[in-house]
Amino acid sequence: MASPMIDSHHHFWDPASGGDYGWLSGPFEPLNRKFEPGDLRPALQANDVSGTVLVQTWNDLGETWDFIETAANTDFVAGVVGWVDLTDPHVADTLAELQQSPNGKWLVGIRHLIQTESDPNWLLRDDVRRGLQAVQDAGLVYDLVPNLPQLPSAIKTTETFPELRFVLDHISKPNIKNREYDEWAELMQGFRSERRHVWCKLSGMITEADWQNWTPGDLRPYVDHVLEIFGPDRCMFGTDWPVCLVAGGYDDVIGVLRECLPDLTARQREQIFGGSAIEAYKLPGFQS
Repeated sequence: MASPMIDSHHHFWDPASGGDYGWLSGPFEPLNRKFEPGDLRPALQANDVSGTVLVQTWNDLGETWDFIETAANTDFVAGVVGWVDLTDPHVADTLAELQQSPNGKWLVGIRHLIQTESDPNWLLRDDVRRGLQAVQDAGLVYDLVPNLPQLPSAIKTTETFPELRFVLDHISKPNIKNREYDEWAELMQGFRSERRHVWCKLSGMITEADWQNWTPGDLRPYVDHVLEIFGPDRCMFGTDWPVCLVAGGYDDVIGVLRECLPDLTARQREQIFGGSAIEAYKLPGFQS
């Protein structure tokens, strides 16, 4: 029997809610509308996706509370990566309150939009490290979402916390459109010794490519490099829907990733398309 297919990275949002969605302008203007479970469900059904991981969209605790309620009321949301203020001295209490709430089991990870911080070494601050320790003590995953400037501090953080599970989002967002590869590829090697407790999402790639003209061949060198570092057992599929819609549909994201994985065994593909997300996030409802 095939393993369940899990989309490890997608979002919901409502710009009218007052959240920090100023980036939904310019080329992203087509996404400046409400996206909710009913919008995603047809694509999941068409592609036999069994479950998803709903990921924070801005640094707001209220969204985290809303998202775990959404998970409780949505049959396909298998887990939530939310936000808490890692710098808050009482962050451990906040995590405990979330986890002990009626919908607390759906919180599987924490993320902070570190690329919005002016300090590329934000993760290395003492108050942030205290917060990361609280995430580890709570048994949660920490999602890393660096751009190239934050990548060295992200690697250092995984070295500092060998018992904390990390997931690297969007293969660290290399500039695929301009074929900027060498510096990214060299920095990514830093994760090689940490792969025991770090997973990497094969997600967000078409958005970093030429939106109108990308091909599987544009993405393949980046996918190959990530696989060489992490191995199929530490890589996972994610669509980054609805952000991906500026460059391609849900089916396109799945199709191009499959085209970039021609040499893997059936078991390795099942690991990438579901097993890794279940293992990393310990998704409720999918644990054996």
